[in-house]
Amino acid sequence: MADALTEVADKLAIADQIYRYCRAMDRIDHELGYSIWHPDGTADYEHNFQGTGRAFVDHVCRQHSHLLQHSHQMSNIVIELDGDRAGSESYVTATLRMEREGRLMQMTVLSRYVDRWSKRDGRWALDHRRAVMEMDEIREVTPMKAHTGWSRDRSDPSYEVLKG
Repeated sequence: MADALTEVADKLAIADQIYRYCRAMDRIDHELGYSIWHPDGTADYEHNFQGTGRAFVDHVCRQHSHLLQHSHQMSNIVIELDGDRAGSESYVTATLRMEREGRLMQMTVLSRYVDRWSKRDGRWALDHRRAVMEMDEIREVTPMKAHTGWSRDRSDPSYEVLKG
């Protein structure tokens, strides 16, 4: 029973990191983003980026700061444990809004993250993330109304109830 509980706890800890990655990207929260990777962790986003996890967080936060809005979701998360190591696959949907030539455009990217994890000093974090891009599109959109009350930083209402 203890082994089963440990397995559940480890899988939940990894899933929590996967979800916090989305939170970090959507709030442009560098520190939260750094915490997803081990200090020596790496990221491979095909032709977009290859390097350390920390450098990737800085890179994508810089890119996202030029967008009007963005939202990331993870689904179909599969995690396989092997002691203090693990592998996972997560499906990613990223929706990005920008203005181009006076028109509101929305880009949707569908991809998967193929991740290698390790537990060091009791904490699960990424050793390596490989992004596998599958589909993307960009199209002009018409918003239904302006939404307020959210922000892409620590002034977002979610930080009132979540520390990271």
